[in-house]
Amino acid sequence: MLPLSNLSTCIALCCLLGAVPVIAQQKEVNLTEANVPAYTLPDPLRMPNGKTVTTVKQWNEIQRPYIYELFENNVYGRFPRTPVQMTFKATRTDPAALNNMATCKQVTLYLSQADTTAQLHLLLYLPNQARGRVPVFLGMNFYGNQSVINDNSIPITTHYTVKGPGIVDNHATEASRGAQSSQWPIRDIISRGYGLATFFYGEIEADKADGWETGVRTKLKDELHIQPQEWSAMGVWAWALCRALDYLQQDPGVDPSQVIVMGHSRLGKAALWAGASDTRFTMVISNESGEGGAALSKRWYGETVGVITHVFPHWFAPAYKTYANNTDALPVDQHMLLALIAPRPLYVASALGDQWSDPKGEFLSALYAEPVYRLFGKQGLGTDQFPRIQQPTGEFIRYHIRAGKHDVTPYDWEQYLQFAGKHCTLYHP
Repeated sequence: MLPLSNLSTCIALCCLLGAVPVIAQQKEVNLTEANVPAYTLPDPLRMPNGKTVTTVKQWNEIQRPYIYELFENNVYGRFPRTPVQMTFKATRTDPAALNNMATCKQVTLYLSQADTTAQLHLLLYLPNQARGRVPVFLGMNFYGNQSVINDNSIPITTHYTVKGPGIVDNHATEASRGAQSSQWPIRDIISRGYGLATFFYGEIEADKADGWETGVRTKLKDELHIQPQEWSAMGVWAWALCRALDYLQQDPGVDPSQVIVMGHSRLGKAALWAGASDTRFTMVISNESGEGGAALSKRWYGETVGVITHVFPHWFAPAYKTYANNTDALPVDQHMLLALIAPRPLYVASALGDQWSDPKGEFLSALYAEPVYRLFGKQGLGTDQFPRIQQPTGEFIRYHIRAGKHDVTPYDWEQYLQFAGKHCTLYHP
């Protein structure tokens, strides 16, 4: 167990994205497996009437909506379903990007006709040698589109930005260009026949406690018929992924039935919620999403509900923090979120040097989602044994833990590309 006096050091080592203060109400954090107490998880197949789901029809019509509503009420907030009158404008197209490997499009999505400041700037790369419309990986980035590749044609975001490389006083500078390129191996993705789309999450809502005041939750509250406090930053980031999907489905170079949503860390949480909320995503990838993402909340290890809702209260619905000291009362856990992805392919990944995200808790969450996948006749992890380092396991649910720290690495991407290759259709030249 880690004393409170060392907690801030632990967080700094385990979570490199963003500064995290000491948690006043959390007396200790557990990073020792032997100290994990017993806990009981809800059965994802147990219906409100006490009966067990036995058919896909029961799951789709009764249990899945029931579980989804529990997550809305207790974790992420209500997900707006009101359609928006979205328009878009291509601001730049480069048909010879990456030494003629790709076409690069910069597209502004206007999320509202009434408030044109509600925007999303999508950066899209598509392989030039593709014979048809291609599958696309979609994910948000942490520091602005200019950070994923060193390209002077990409504008530097002017929005509030969390601390990171090339960020000064919470704003990106020229030094941020390409600073996160190691997490976005665009050439490798393109060479394998896939496209890549990304946008900066901070332009949807600034990642700070009062970010909602100037973000989409306030700008579109009347249009979406939802008040800011009814959902969360995590909810609006997930909602924005769905709006990016709206655009991608009509782009002539994108296969509309093969858009893969992925995310790392807090953006992995948002990717999971987007995948659960919008079944148009053909595949979902969670890279070290941890507490509030793929890791079990009732398992006392690493980051906890109490810690995360104190440091980042804006990420979740107000109800979530009420379980900070009583996760036993929480009516859901994250294996049920993963189950909402079924029967679509799901990849969950962890890192040995990121114990704060609870790798074993992420694995167990994937394991306990398996009964729902079996309902659809899909094989999950195929084992209940925690795998060795860099030994991926699973079919429609797949998991790996790799060496290294909290990051997205070439090893991670290689696994995701191989997984996509098993479940997507590519049209090679």
